[in-house]
Amino acid sequence: MFAAVRVRGGIKMKPQLKKTLEYLCLSTVNQLVLVRQRDLPMLKKAEGFITWGDIDDSMLEKLLRKRARISGDKPVTDAFLKEKKLGTWKDFLKEVADGKIELRKLGIKPVFRLRPPRKGFGRKGIKKPYAIGGALGYRAADINDLICRMI
Repeated sequence: MFAAVRVRGGIKMKPQLKKTLEYLCLSTVNQLVLVRQRDLPMLKKAEGFITWGDIDDSMLEKLLRKRARISGDKPVTDAFLKEKKLGTWKDFLKEVADGKIELRKLGIKPVFRLRPPRKGFGRKGIKKPYAIGGALGYRAADINDLICRMI
């Protein structure tokens, strides 16, 4: 499972790219979505505006506990998991990581609103690829550090 974060705004963006970001549910800057392996071509198409990488189980747990919201902008609690008959947090996290359940079908919003990262995105800014010190494109496991700074 990948975590994708929108880094840049939509000024002078091509309509096809806007549609791709709309399909990914990344409408504004500093939003994160969890993406499955099958959506990798969409991530590659939008790599000029997003950064993504492989999310760890510990970071997934931290993200869901702190930033997951249900309708009414309420956090996901143990009572909510019990009501939906999902068991404990460990069981819920395992099913989400394996891709067995979708957050949207449970009533959990698929988009996580994050803060801008502490100490910025990188030394060369948001217009350069991650490979040369910027913020865009594939980060592998380094996405976990970015998410930690944004939570």
